[in-house]
Amino acid sequence: MENVNIDRETLRELADAGNESAWDRLADLVDAAGDLDELSELLDEGSQRAGFHLTRRAVADGDLRELQRISDAGYDEAGRELERLLEAPADGRRD
Repeated sequence: MENVNIDRETLRELADAGNESAWDRLADLVDAAGDLDELSELLDEGSQRAGFHLTRRAVADGDLRELQRISDAGYDEAGRELERLLEAPADGRRD
């Protein structure tokens, strides 16, 4: 299998043209680079993969406000994670 090095600009062009695989690959590259601003932009443009990455990061950080923002932007899993965290006992124990 060939290892193709595709730059973010090319992926952005393909994604803007409607290529879903390019959207996903771009979100993965942006996440790997740690560019949260661009990930947020991708989410705002409808990238579900960006929502996945942002949700994973927000859960790890326990950032309830960010989970609400991600949910409001259209990534439903963030809302489910937010509810899960809100329902957890305050002392961290499971009943």
